[in-house]
Amino acid sequence: MAKPRRPQVSSRKQPQQARSTELVAAILQAAELVLAKEGATRFTTARVAEKAGVSVGSVYQYFPNKAAILFRLQTDEWRQTSEMLARILEDARKPPLDRLRALVHAFLRSECDEAAMRVALNDAAPLYRDAPEAREARASADETIEAFLREVLPKATAARRALAGDLITTTMSAFGHSFSSTPRSAAEIRTYADAMADMFVAYLRGLQ
Repeated sequence: MAKPRRPQVSSRKQPQQARSTELVAAILQAAELVLAKEGATRFTTARVAEKAGVSVGSVYQYFPNKAAILFRLQTDEWRQTSEMLARILEDARKPPLDRLRALVHAFLRSECDEAAMRVALNDAAPLYRDAPEAREARASADETIEAFLREVLPKATAARRALAGDLITTTMSAFGHSFSSTPRSAAEIRTYADAMADMFVAYLRGLQ
């Protein structure tokens, strides 16, 4: 039996002129609004075009299907997360474990601030999760974590560092998703972020 064909998730083309860039930005902004309001199951290219005030054909110039639009929203989110990781974990002015603590606080705040969008993107993930482009988009964050752990655990084996990185990132992701599903106050976010950071710091100190 033939495997189902994966939808194309790459953009058809990149905007080259200011007008084209503005059109793509309007489409993506409309897509965010439609996704937040309708959810992944009712998300369609037609609804995005209507919200953006453009024709469906204009959307198809840049995105071949709804999976490509959703993937672009997801890769933008991954890029922002990767930039946050790099900015915090590569800040050599602070001790490594202080950087990790700062990352946990920033990550949990981000999860709560963008909870509705993240839940909707998670629901849409089956459309693009296994695409090669998705693996490539996640690689930058993985490299940042690996470099940080080489600094924190210089004597540990590569396998031990990989395990530590997987435990930390998986725990943050899973807890962030669960924690942000309920509205949280700033005080709650700080309390839980402190507790999670304490747990990670103790774990890494034990490995040291």
